[in-house]
Amino acid sequence: MTGRTEWPGDSADSSRAEKELSPQDPAERARAICLRLLTGTPRTRKQLADALRKREIPDEVAEEVLSRFEDVGLIDDAAFADAWVESRHHGRGLARRALARELRTKGVDPTLIQDAVGQLDSEQEEITARELVDRKLRATRGLERDRRLRRLAGMLARKGYPEGMALRVVRQALEDEGEDTEGLDEPF
Repeated sequence: MTGRTEWPGDSADSSRAEKELSPQDPAERARAICLRLLTGTPRTRKQLADALRKREIPDEVAEEVLSRFEDVGLIDDAAFADAWVESRHHGRGLARRALARELRTKGVDPTLIQDAVGQLDSEQEEITARELVDRKLRATRGLERDRRLRRLAGMLARKGYPEGMALRVVRQALEDEGEDTEGLDEPF
């Protein structure tokens, strides 16, 4: 092996090489696959289960290995969700709704998602929305007011911010710049 991390979906050659170089015992193969995947980045139980299924590890063996990894703390979906929310909110400015959607696609349990996104309160979310708008505001100067509103509010909407909050934050930013915001109460 080359020492690089093998990802689910890598080429057929790498899968073939993995089968040839891996122990024949399915449990050993499953442990090796999980450890290799966890070396690169944290993963959810579902992501690891999908990788094992793709590599044709029997379900009962996968379940046993994944449960053992959970017992010793190598798989922790709650910690994964917390770290994901922290990273993606501060790094990309994503709102609770977008973060929850991402965590659902990663197979995190809905209760764990709710707990993780619950760490962000509305006040923190609005502060982040203001920071995002402040960064993009300069790039919209020279455009007509309604177009600026649509661009800025649309950017927030794509990041999962509620429409009401997006409009309020954008309107305030435009007012702070001296822009007339009369008639901007209606949704875009």
